[in-house]
Parts: sequence; C-alpha cells; structure tokens
Amino acid sequence: MRKWLPLLTVCLGTFMLLIDVTIVIVALPDMVNDLDASFRALQWVMDAYALALGALVLGAGSIADRVGHRRAYVVGLALFAVSSLMCGLAPNSGALIAARAVQGVGAAAMFATTFALLNNAYTGRDRGSAYGIWGAVSGASAALGPILGGLLTEGASWRWIFLVNLPVSAAAILLCRRTLTEAHAPVRRRIDVPGMASFSAAAACATYGLIRANEDGWSSVGVWWLLVGAALLLAGFVAIEATRHAMFDLALLRNRSFVAVLVAGLLLTFAAFTTFTYTSIWLQSVLGLSPLAAGLTGLPLSVTAFGVSAVLGRVLHGRRPDLVIGAGLLFVGLGSLLTAALLRGPAGWPSLLPGLALVGVGVGLATPILGSFSMSLVPADRGGMAAGAVNTARQLGFAFGIAALGSVFTARAQSILAGRDIPDPGRVAHAIAGGQTPGLLRAAPAAGRQMLDSAAHAAGVAGVQATFAVAGAVGVIAGLLVTVLMRPGRPRPAASADRPPVAEGAGR
Repeated sequence: MRKWLPLLTVCLGTFMLLIDVTIVIVALPDMVNDLDASFRALQWVMDAYALALGALVLGAGSIADRVGHRRAYVVGLALFAVSSLMCGLAPNSGALIAARAVQGVGAAAMFATTFALLNNAYTGRDRGSAYGIWGAVSGASAALGPILGGLLTEGASWRWIFLVNLPVSAAAILLCRRTLTEAHAPVRRRIDVPGMASFSAAAACATYGLIRANEDGWSSVGVWWLLVGAALLLAGFVAIEATRHAMFDLALLRNRSFVAVLVAGLLLTFAAFTTFTYTSIWLQSVLGLSPLAAGLTGLPLSVTAFGVSAVLGRVLHGRRPDLVIGAGLLFVGLGSLLTAALLRGPAGWPSLLPGLALVGVGVGLATPILGSFSMSLVPADRGGMAAGAVNTARQLGFAFGIAALGSVFTARAQSILAGRDIPDPGRVAHAIAGGQTPGLLRAAPAAGRQMLDSAAHAAGVAGVQATFAVAGAVGVIAGLLVTVLMRPGRPRPAASADRPPVAEGAGR
C-alpha cells in the first residue's frame, strides 16, 4: 500500500480540482435565488474557474519546472483551500466569481504537475497502472461533480460544495510532504511573464466574447472586437514564445502527435462535459428534479469512465495511442449523438442514460493515454510544460464549450418559442437557459401560464438536444482528426534517458 501513496496524493488533488469544474452545475438554480444572479453571472461562476485554470496551467507548468513540481503542487493545494473558503463565504455573485478565479489559479498549479509527479513515482507496468487509476479518477470526477453537488446542496447548502474542499486539501498537503519527491533539480529558467499575460488575456477575451454573443448576438460589434482582440493577443503570444526564455516550446507544434494530443484534450472536454451545465438546468428548473436527482443522471458516465480506465489502464499502457484516443473520442461523439436522438418531444431524464454511458466509455479510454503519451514526447525536465499544455487545452475546451453551447441552447430554444407565439422569445429563452423558468411561470398571467409552461418544456428539451448534437459532431470529427494526426510512421524524437518508453508504432 505504501507504494501507491504518491498516486493517492496526486489523485486527491486531481479529484478536487476537476470535480470543482462541474460540482457547481446542480447548485446554479439555488445560487440564482440566494445571490440574485443573472444568466451571465451564472456562466462566469462556471467559466471564471475553468478559464483561470485553462489560461494559467501552461504558465504554472513552466514555473513548476523552475521551482520544483512537488513545491508547486503544495502551493497549489494551499491556495485552492483558501479560495474554496472564500467561495463558501461569498456574499454576492461578484465575490463568488472572483474567488472562483483565485481557486482556478491554485488548481492550475496542481494540474500542471500531476503527470511529472506520477512519472517520477512509477516506472514500467506500475506507471501504466498509475495512469489508469489517475485516468479513472480524472474521467469520473467531472461526472461525479453534479452528484456530490446535489447531495451537498440538497442536504446542507450550495456553500458546502466549496467548504468540503478544506479537509481534503489538508489531507493532501500532509500526504504530499511525506510521500512525494522532486523528479529532478529545478531548472534555472526565467519566468515568462509576458507570455503568461498575453496567453491569459487571449483566452479571457475569447471566452468573454462567446459569452457576450449569447446575450448580444453575433451581430454585436463588441463581440467581434473581443474576438479580434483575442486573435491579436494570441499572435503576440506566439511572437513572444519565439524568444529564448519562452514557457512553451513552439517546436513541439511541428510534432503532429503533440498537436493531436492538444486537439484531443480540447475537444474531449468540449464534447464530453460541457452539455452537463444546460442539462442540469433543464432537469431542475423545467422538469422540477431535485439537485441530487439531477446529479444522479450523470452516474452512467462516471461509472463507465472509472471502470474502463481502472480496468484497462494497465492493459492499454504501451498500445498505439492513435487508436486508443481516437476510439475514445468516437465513443464520446456517438454517445452524445445517441442522446440527441433520444431527446424528443416529452422526453425526460431516462433518455439521457444510454448515451451518457457510451460517453463514459470514451472518456475512460482517452483520458489516461492523453497524460502518459504527452509526457513521452518531451524530456523529463520539461514535464511541467507538457502537462500544462495538455491540461490548458482540456480546460479551455470546457470554458469555450460552456460559452458556445450557451448560444446553441438559447438559439434553439428561441426558435421553438417563436414558433409558439410566445412574446419576447429571446428574453424567455435566456431565462430558461439561466434556470429562471419557475420565476417566469410565477410572473405570467394565470390565463397564459399553462401555455408558457408547455412552451418552456418544448424549448428546454430542444435546447438540450441541440447541445448534445453539436457535442456529438465535435466528438466524431475530433476522433477522426486525431487518428489521422497520430497515424504511425511519423519520425520519432531524439532518444533521452529521461524519457519514458513509448509503444512501438506510436505516431510521432
């Protein structure tokens, strides 16, 4: 058992930081009532965390290579605990959003070091088992978030979804100091502050532009200024990274396999998890399910993801990553498309279960291989950078997905409402997407309440169906694209004594 304590330590941090991506989903309606939050504020409660995590994890990985992975992991845990307390005590939506952003900074420091810490602690078949278990925890965490969130919200208060992090963080810090060691001496590199700032600003502009598009429409000049600004900032980031002390080695982008890993990380999270936000709102505010019942609908995904990763992680270690990751993405896409096909007319929560089980199979296949394969493409002293790049892609996929699918949901719901002659269908569609359907019904005249309720049910199921259809298409396309990019026969990188072995036939 002592051999697996480093794995337990890393998995505790991973479980917390990933579960906090989705644990707030089922609590959103309660937050609306308690904090008097708007739809835009609800999106930022989700996106402030995912954006800070996604935008900073690459820079955090570079810093971790410089100061030491173990030290960065402990600092991340401590910051995560303090900011979780701030979230739990937040008096209004603005304070909660700010605390969520700080929480994302701590999560970035943890996430950027997980792969390097696992690589240092395990070798050979044990490494395959470790990545399998880590992948199981990682894949199941996002799906377990709504379930745990439902339990805490219904049994106590939404504030406890954050306060519960405090004892877990304390246990993880204690284990970290006793079980983890540094993989190598810290590398003396200058911290790339301009690179971190430009990349973070580009990600923030892109996400805010997508969120603004939900409310202002794609014809808004402000939306396009934000997106153009994001493109310019990204170009500036690329120019900065061409310098000697860059936090991200642009030469890796000439490696098709590494590009494929980034694409897979981005689109896996987009296709597998972002639909949960709007599904949970539909289940609670339109169908009237409790937070716990809404969270339990994700159980098929979490169970299958955990089972596939835990059972097959050791077996799949050393197999061709193009086939494993590509197959995982295809399963995710097909599962989402199946869900979209079943969500018709008066469909309820049972229509979600078969497709989510297939999505879980895909998550369980792809997640552990993404981590282990990305680390095989760089020397050990750049492990933080590689992990940061992959996890940046994963979290930006979630942030962009929340914003993009919000537009999909509201546009589809608005079209349904317009077809039923509902006055001001745009405003009503945004209210449905923001979990405000009960308030709409209470405010409606008694004579028209039944018609509005029927229209809200039709618009809600159509909006959720549209989000699953888009997510499914993204998953299928990503699976095919990643398989092509990773196909065997690419030239291998130079051998390194610090680099773990890679499967024969793995695409380079």
